[in-house]
Parts: sequence; structure tokens; C-alpha cells
Amino acid sequence: MLNYVLKRLGLAVVTIFGVLLLIFVAARFSGDVTLLMLPQDATDEMIAAFRAQHGLDRPLPIQFLTFLQGMLTGDFGTSLRYQRPAIEVIFQRLPATLELTLAAFGLAMGLGVLLGMIAAYFRGSLLDRVVRTLAILLQSMPSFWIAIMAVLVFSVTLGWMPTSGRSGFLSLIMPAVTLALFPLSAILRMTRTSILETIESEYVKFLRIKGVSEGTILWRHALRNALIPVIALSGLQLGNMMGGAVIVESIFNWPGLGSLMIESFISRDYPVIQVGVLFIATMLILLNLAVDLLFCVVDPRIRYA
Repeated sequence: MLNYVLKRLGLAVVTIFGVLLLIFVAARFSGDVTLLMLPQDATDEMIAAFRAQHGLDRPLPIQFLTFLQGMLTGDFGTSLRYQRPAIEVIFQRLPATLELTLAAFGLAMGLGVLLGMIAAYFRGSLLDRVVRTLAILLQSMPSFWIAIMAVLVFSVTLGWMPTSGRSGFLSLIMPAVTLALFPLSAILRMTRTSILETIESEYVKFLRIKGVSEGTILWRHALRNALIPVIALSGLQLGNMMGGAVIVESIFNWPGLGSLMIESFISRDYPVIQVGVLFIATMLILLNLAVDLLFCVVDPRIRYA
């Protein structure tokens, strides 16, 4: 197990380095930041001073090595837009994104597994068909359309929810539900399929011969084995939700990392872009590792060499 974790961490370092190099080059080829940060009537001397102050007058390889050297010492650069440490700007927006993502993930996992189990238990019934149709509809509707419709119905028409911002529990409901609907449908369908496969296995047939009730088989025996593919899918969905939060945060004006990254790309705030991508990539890699290790908890038969 330890060797497996160390090997995965080594691969994670290589992956993060590749992501950093890619985003570093792409950000700088997107345009000259001095044209956005300085006034239109800026002189050549002002432009040269700005570039020298932020190290933009040096060759790209030197800039990248300087960034890596600073990162190893805890210096991730200063935001060109906010004139504050980039890592400080990221951590200021992080709680809002974690709040939104975890709330949406909890909703998607809870309802997805529950509805999937209900559909599997009543397989072939009208309830099963309704649940499956609902799952297909949720996967067919894009998040931005759901978000716009939610604002029009629940905020503009009914006046039940605030239209935007982060001002309490009510302001969290619409963004969290919008972000949760697509992964909820995927988890629902995977749970149903996995449980149906599990309850057709030989050990479940043996339990039926012994007279064990269907409810006991479902909740105490089939569910744990059926959760393995669901956990794998949920890990991927959580990563997708962190990426999908960009659109949801923009529509609902939620002050999280997603909206910050869009603002930084528009203003070409290189340090914030680099630190934000580094943080998100690290989170996704560690999340995938945690999902793999969680398999051992759910199914003790799984071991990693």
C-alpha cells in the first residue's frame, strides 16, 4: 500500500509540473498584460518599468524557473490586479467554492444513491421508469440553462430566492441544486445498474434461499458491494463539479474560485491563474488518490501492491 501511494504521489508531481508549464506558456501567449493594466496613454517608459517590475521583460524560460523557485520557498507571486500575494487571493475565494461544491456533492450523493436504490428495488415498475426518465432529463439539460431558468422562476417571478451573491443559506440553494443535478443523475443511474448486477449474483441467490427478505439483502448485503463503482464515479463527478462551478458561480455571482479564474483570465492576471490552476490540479489528483484508497475500506478484498 505504501509503495502504491508513493508511486502515485511521484506521478502527481510530474503531472502538476506539466500542468504548470502548459498554463504558464498559454497565459503569456494569450496577450500582453501591460495593455490592460496601464492606461491607454502610457508612455514607453511606463510600459518598460511595469514589465521590469513584474519580471515580464525576461525570457520565458527564466520567468518559469523564477516562478518554480519562488513556489518552493512559498512565494507564488503577487497578483497584478489586486496587488496582493496570489496565494492570499486564492485562499480568500476558496471557502465559497468549497461551500458550494460540498453542498452540491452531498446533495448529489445522497439523493443519487437513494433514488438509485429505490429504482433498483422497484425495478420494472412505474416508479422505476419515472426515476430513470428523470435521470435522463437531468443529464440532457445544461447547467447554464438550469441556472437561468431557476433565477427567472424562483427569484424574478416568485421572489423566493436571492438572485445572486453569497448572503446566507437561501443564496446557496439555487447554485448548489443547479450544480448537483447532472452528477445526481449519473450517480443515480450507476447505483441502480450496480445494485441490479449485485442482486443477481450467486451469494444473493443463496440469501434468498435462506429466506432473507429483499430489504435486508438490499440494505445490508448488496449495497456495500454495489458502492465500489459508485465511489469511482462520485470521485470523477466531484472533480467535474469543481470545473462546472465556474459557470454556476458566474451566473449566480458566487464569489468563489470559478468566478475568480474567469476574471483573472480576462485581465491576464498571470500569478493568480498559475496558483489557481496549481491548486485545482492538486486537489483533483489527491481526490483521485483518496477514491482509490477508499476502495480498500469499502471492499477489504482489494489490495494495492
